[in-house]
Amino acid sequence: MQIGSHTLPNTLFVAPMAGVTDRPFRMLCKRLGAGYAVSEMVTSRPDLRNSPKTTRRLNHEGESGVIAVQIAGTEAPMMADAARYNIDHGAQIIDINMGCPAKKVCNKWAGSALMQDEKLALSIVEAVVEACSPHNIPVTVKMRTGWSQDHKNAEALARQFEAAGVQMLTVHGRTREQGYKGEAEYATIAAVKAAVRIPVVANGDITTPEKARAVLQATQADALMIGRAAQGKPWIFQEILHFLETGEHLAPPSRPQMREWLIAHLHDHYSLYGEVVGVLSARKHIGWYMRPLEGGEAFRAHMNTLDSSAAQIAAVEQFLTE
Repeated sequence: MQIGSHTLPNTLFVAPMAGVTDRPFRMLCKRLGAGYAVSEMVTSRPDLRNSPKTTRRLNHEGESGVIAVQIAGTEAPMMADAARYNIDHGAQIIDINMGCPAKKVCNKWAGSALMQDEKLALSIVEAVVEACSPHNIPVTVKMRTGWSQDHKNAEALARQFEAAGVQMLTVHGRTREQGYKGEAEYATIAAVKAAVRIPVVANGDITTPEKARAVLQATQADALMIGRAAQGKPWIFQEILHFLETGEHLAPPSRPQMREWLIAHLHDHYSLYGEVVGVLSARKHIGWYMRPLEGGEAFRAHMNTLDSSAAQIAAVEQFLTE
């Protein structure tokens, strides 16, 4: 699959998730089968560029594959400037966030709130495409089916975005009103795919290899984007790839294999965040890994009492060795 001049190794993508898809997580997902990963949402506000959170989100040191950065904001000139800034700091693809349903984002008319104002949404896309074109940087958009059940406009926006120069669209099969509740629907994604010539990526509730195959068939999408199902299970990408290629299930990883992946993930995590922030933020990742295992909930509670990276590593090694 092509995005601009970039050839991707496969059509399974990691969804951008704030607080989750940092560089260590993206790199692990790519190692375990993902063909493409988009960064956590980065604000377009220039006054926040030097904050610790934004600095970490802009850290691409040693990152393999195509570097894609998602930007969020409400003002076309500021979004264009943010695109140029991120290109100067290593971005090879710029993704525009029109899909985030979080209240703190939508209350500022960013994320999926932009879908309520098609004129503003289009002006942002046009400004970002214009900023990226001289650098030959593709622009993509991630959006929802619409703002509400009564206001589904993904298909109309898709046509406008394609005409403005967007080179790929990702559609989450829910409205902003739904958040992450209910079930994703794929008819709107299929309608978007039929309406445009650029690649369309299906997103939402892709949790198993069988579901991945069903969503591809239902939408005729060019690729799949997986978010929450990869939390604590980054090997879901290689499981789906194997199933789509062979029709057979890949054997689940052994505990020693899980231990190797998780320990590597944690060391990379601590190196990015430092000891104090790293220990606190690692807890959620460790909890997601352990949740489906026997004794996982008790271990998760114990993990929340540990206050050093060494103690976390030792506990994980012991639990996954027993």
